[in-house]
This record gives sequence, structure tokens and C-alpha cells, in this order.
Amino acid sequence: MPALPSIDAPCRARRGFLQRSAALAAGLALAPGATLADGAAAAAGDTWTATWGTAPVGPPTAANALSFSNQTLRLVVRASLGGGRVRVRLSNEFGGTPLQIGAAWIGIASAEGSVVAGSNTQLNFAGRPGAVVAPGAPLLSDPVDLVLPPQADLAISLYLPGNVVATSVHDAAFQRSYASSAGNFAASNALPIARYLYSWPFLTEVDVASNCGATCLVAIGDSQTDGMLSTGTANRRWTDYLARRLQAESLPGCVPVGVVNRGICGNRLLLDADNAPLAGRDCMERFDRDVLATAGARYLAVLVGINDIINVPSQSLSTLADDLAAGYVQLISRARTRGMLALGATLLPYEGYVWYSAARDGVRQRVNDWIRNSGAFDAVLDFEAAVRDPAWPTRLLAAYDGGDHLHPNDAGYEAMARAVPLALFGY
Repeated sequence: MPALPSIDAPCRARRGFLQRSAALAAGLALAPGATLADGAAAAAGDTWTATWGTAPVGPPTAANALSFSNQTLRLVVRASLGGGRVRVRLSNEFGGTPLQIGAAWIGIASAEGSVVAGSNTQLNFAGRPGAVVAPGAPLLSDPVDLVLPPQADLAISLYLPGNVVATSVHDAAFQRSYASSAGNFAASNALPIARYLYSWPFLTEVDVASNCGATCLVAIGDSQTDGMLSTGTANRRWTDYLARRLQAESLPGCVPVGVVNRGICGNRLLLDADNAPLAGRDCMERFDRDVLATAGARYLAVLVGINDIINVPSQSLSTLADDLAAGYVQLISRARTRGMLALGATLLPYEGYVWYSAARDGVRQRVNDWIRNSGAFDAVLDFEAAVRDPAWPTRLLAAYDGGDHLHPNDAGYEAMARAVPLALFGY
């Protein structure tokens, strides 16, 4: 391959963790007699780290759009880190009209859309129980006290008065959530379920306050990070397995590390998918919102490029490996502006998939050679080596094949997580 722009060798001394100052005074509800200065002092004491996150897409086409009318959504997500203080981030970033939130609550999820008694806690926005999210904007809630164990399922309840179309949504959640019958049930432990949801409308992040220097890894990528063909409502994406490893194998003195999944099915590195808004904006475009804006982001994991290879016109194949490498360099450079360590994942084998060709797979192998040997990334996650068939290296090992020869099954995703060296995180 032609030589790419040189990158300074990573400074391993950058193991010190970022200190984040949270300027949240304007969003805090002040107690009677408190002053704005008191609120600012309280905000400065909170250092935030994402415990869960997803990537919003949209707006969907009319055929794919979810709509709600005077209903309560109860969205279920799995926290990676625990804590005693939480906040959520909502998104109207793909909406063209204001989004009204009539009420919002957060609690520990229980069976079939219910919340563990005593855990449901009201969320406020600048001290108010509801909010209007401007078109194109995100919104952070005020912090609230909530005892959150690591690896707990959270239920975030959003009451949407009036008629609402989910213009900002993560489409392929692989997690069952719920929409109520008509009414505001956000504060209720039980929910009268009108239908199941398998997406996350309007919710993009849950943060925990930390006084122990906790950080998180943000994984950006496509369906292989999003969890396609993993068991639904079971949290068996490779990022889920990694989050459990980080909890189970932590030693005394280790700084806690959460895991945030910003994968999107169908996503690409360089260009948006044609006529497919639910595949999201390309990684080059969405990087600042989905990675750099993540609270406590310290590590970046990049697993993306297969959809670029599969979908590019044949006449562009000759330069595609270099184009992808240049795109990775951009993500690495932007991550390093925030002091993040960039981890590059090799692209998985996919012979047998309907759009496989030897020419396109040659591009994948050139890209993997660059990821392994260029020195551009701070470390390499060799996912290809973890899941390929040793006797047929251009294919997934049968035991790890989800069935379409492109996406791993649960065992394959677990093997990918096992291939991540925990020493990267000081474990």
C-alpha cells in the first residue's frame, strides 16, 4: 500500500485518566435557600462516566417510523458500571420539530415492563419535571440519587403527551422495551403494556457519577458491534461480554471501566448508506456526537469497514484500502485530541456471505494488514484471528457463525470479547 501520513508513536505515559469538569449549574434544581453558587459547587463535585449508550439515527422513512399518542415509553438498558447518582441524555437530534417530554423517571427494571419497588425516581430538567427538546438538539437530565449495581437493567420511562413520531431512534436495539396504553405511567411501578418495542426512541446515554476516576470504552462500528444475530434481550453483543469481563476480572485498585456501544446496523466508515436512514450517518460524520461527546470516554474501539467494502462500486476497489486507512487515521487523530487511546479491530472474515467476492475480500485483508502493522492505533484487537476458521481463514469458524457467514453468534461475540487484552485498561 502507498505510505500514509505518519503518526507520532503513542505516548504510553498517557495512562493518566482525564478529569472532566461538569458545568451543570444551570440544570440543577436548587433547594430552598440555596444559591446558584451552591449549585455550581455541587455540580463541580460530579465527575460523569457513561454506563450505557447507543447511537441515534433518523429520521426514518414513513414506512419505518414509530409513532406514539399520549403514551409512556419504558426503555430497558443494561448498565455496565454501577453508581449512586445518575443522569440520562435524550436526543431530538434528527427531529424537525420540538419534542415534548411530559415526565421522565428512572428505576431498576423488573419483569415485563415493571420497575423494582422503591427504585423508580423522577428525573428533572433544570428543576422541572418535563422538558421540550429543541429540534436537532440533545438534552441532559438533572442528576438524581439512585443505587445502581453494575450490570443492572435500568428502566427509563418517558411520557410523551400528544402525537409524537420517533425521529431520533436507535433502530436495532436487540432488547425488548415497552409502550403503554394511553396515559402517563412514568411514575408507576407497573406498566399497562400496549405493545413491545425493539428500538430505543429518544434515549442515547445513561451516565453515573464517579469519585474513583471511572472511565469508559466507546465502541463505534456497524452491525457486528450492534449485535446482529445475537440472542435478543440477553445482552450478548461483544461489548456486553467485554463489560462483564471488566467487572468479573477487576482487581483491587483497578479503575472501573464501562463500555458504551455506538454500533449501528448497516453503518459505514466513509459514506452514508444509500437511501437507508436507519443505517446512520457514516462514522466520519457522527464521530464527534457519538464518541467525543460521551461522558468519561477514555478508550475508542473501531470495528467498521465491511459495509464500505461490500457496497463500493467495483471500479473503486483499487483505492478502497487506502481510503479506509485514511479514514481510520482521521478517527484516531480526533480521539487523541481528547486524550483517548484508539484501539483498532481487524475486520471479520465473511466468505459464504451473499455479497462476498475474492476481490472484495482482498481489500479486507489489506485493511487488516494495515491495522495490524501500521502502528497507527495504540493497540490492535485481533477479532479476525479470534473467530476465523484456522483451516479456512476467509470464513468464520462454524461454531461462531450466526448463520449468514457475516455475523457471529453469541459464542462468536464472546470470543471477540475474550480477544480484548484487559491489560490495556490497567487490569
